[in-house]
Amino acid sequence: MPDRVVVVTGPGRVELVEQDAAPLRPGTFRVETLFSGVSAGTELSYVKGTNPYLNVTWNADLGLFQPGAASTPYPVTRLGYMQVGRVVESATPAVAVGAVGAMTYGHRTGWLADPVAERFVPLPEDLDPLLGVYVAHMGPICANGLLHAAADLHGADVRALGDGVRGRRVAVVGAGVVALLTALFARRNGAASVVVLDPTPHRRHAAEALGLETLDPEADDPAVVLKTRWAHTAGDRGADVVFQCRGQAWALHLALRLLRPQGTVIDLAFYQEGADAVRLGEEFHHNGLSLRCAQIGRVPRGLAPTWDRERLSAETVDLLRAYGDTVRKHLVSAVVPFDEAPTLLTDLADRRRRELQVVLSA
Repeated sequence: MPDRVVVVTGPGRVELVEQDAAPLRPGTFRVETLFSGVSAGTELSYVKGTNPYLNVTWNADLGLFQPGAASTPYPVTRLGYMQVGRVVESATPAVAVGAVGAMTYGHRTGWLADPVAERFVPLPEDLDPLLGVYVAHMGPICANGLLHAAADLHGADVRALGDGVRGRRVAVVGAGVVALLTALFARRNGAASVVVLDPTPHRRHAAEALGLETLDPEADDPAVVLKTRWAHTAGDRGADVVFQCRGQAWALHLALRLLRPQGTVIDLAFYQEGADAVRLGEEFHHNGLSLRCAQIGRVPRGLAPTWDRERLSAETVDLLRAYGDTVRKHLVSAVVPFDEAPTLLTDLADRRRRELQVVLSA
């Protein structure tokens, strides 16, 4: 039976394409998809046409975007990184038939995998397999944010994920999936206070349902509120660390305003339209602030030997074991049949539909 694959053929154009399944080879295994989570940031940037990979060349050796042919031109045939699959065939002793695991092979109903080249993260039997969409990639993105906060304090001597938040006052700007999982990680790992800031009422409601405190940044000035509340010493007020998780310039500007002097913003956002409105001549300069970009492509320098992707996935499983019921109820806002993926993605991109986390069910 052929696999069905979600393909973006151009801006605003998403299709389901049938593709012949690759034959099983020695050393490989085949999975059938159970669930596939939608990333409203990265994926929709391909649907909208705003992802830089669509327009210019990424020079990996120099770490620069340069004029030239698109690094990822249309059609985009591998979209998504939040899959859960059941092994239906195996020609390797490394992965058993019947095993259920988290992977990152894109929105498709089946996949032939090489366990040497790809990650298969077995899911424990006591974990709802739908929540496995967070285990291979999305959860590690958020855990890596905490790891960057820890490295900001301790350099390469990070012993636990909570080393950067334990006993500290933490603000999280944004209340999407990345923000809410990051906030839960901070609370789970001993933060003294965690406050989530987002102007969208239904997102704040979801954060509150997860047991998190929220502020509306469009009401009273949240920087004044938190700096009045969070005092350290004279002239030293504000958040110890801010996790910036919303890819808009106002959000980064707000994150900088929330910090105590010499504090750090850990930035997990994807600014699809740049961040032209960010002002660096005010709080950033006068308070001696720092900005660290935390992307899942790398952990902080010096930590790769001890904090690999497998460890970040294990931290994610631990988080989901603690909060799985509430995450399933309040963060996963819709489960949609796989066949509806094209309509779903275009509706989300055009803002005809608003969801926190949509999961495709194959």
